[in-house]
Amino acid sequence: MRRFRRLRQTEEMRSFVRETSITVRDLICPLFVREGKNIREEIPSMPGVFRYSLDLLDGILTQIIKAGIPAVLLFGIPERKDERGSGAYDPEGITQRAIRLMKERYPSLIVIADICLCEYTSHGHCGLVSGGQILNDETLPLLAKAAVTNADAGADIVAPSDMMDGRVAVIRQALDESGHGNVPVLSYSAKYASGYYGPFRDAAGSAPQFGDRRSYQMDPANAREAFREMQDDLEEGADMLIVKPALAYLDILRTAREKFPVPLIAYNVSGEYAMVKAASQMGWIDERRIVMENLTAMKRAGADRIITYHALDAAGWLSEQ
Repeated sequence: MRRFRRLRQTEEMRSFVRETSITVRDLICPLFVREGKNIREEIPSMPGVFRYSLDLLDGILTQIIKAGIPAVLLFGIPERKDERGSGAYDPEGITQRAIRLMKERYPSLIVIADICLCEYTSHGHCGLVSGGQILNDETLPLLAKAAVTNADAGADIVAPSDMMDGRVAVIRQALDESGHGNVPVLSYSAKYASGYYGPFRDAAGSAPQFGDRRSYQMDPANAREAFREMQDDLEEGADMLIVKPALAYLDILRTAREKFPVPLIAYNVSGEYAMVKAASQMGWIDERRIVMENLTAMKRAGADRIITYHALDAAGWLSEQ
């Protein structure tokens, strides 16, 4: 008889033989910035997550730096939106101004700029629209402009999340031609048309005004297609890849880890966060235990880093171990 329990008797022994571990350096903290002054507003569907005006960013950034979290993923919420999403590529847009502030005051913090039009368009879609159709090729130059203006502002990494075909190649060329050849592209390669995004759309005010995003985000039933997307993005110049969401797509993470020898990021999305928070507030689950179990599952499946709204809480728990 094998005695597996010999290695489970104490916490010290369990820790000694543990196969997968999470550290604070594995965490990326999403951050929402918006126009206005003296604003720190909690997102109702995401308890503990806030939108910040630029004048109040120092408080949350100080917490992130003190916790040892190495990177933030930045989302901007403009005051005005239009059909072309012009705020996404405006050199004086909310995201670009936030990046300049962050890099001036916290130069060691890695700032990842989300590149998409959805937060900035009046219709809420990730690309230009004509006759109810999302225009792929016409959208690409605007995404490239957004990547360049964010890099000009000081973004360390640009992360296209729009899921337009060919956008990585166009963004890579634009970055290279504008003197940003050293700025990496972190591509949302396997981004599924998921029901787990609802709270984020509240946070960013980016829900589509008509239809949905299934014509450009991936069908949740497909796996092989995800690896074709990833391969294409790598061939077009992506340096790192994202799988989004995480928990319902751990099989995609695992297979991607086996196929692609590049940094792989899991996005623990807003709906996954909200479900844990809601159940915890009802007293139905142990929040700390569930969060750490979920993050460990993502790391075990192959994620090198994890984007998570639990980042600050998880960093605190990790510091107590």
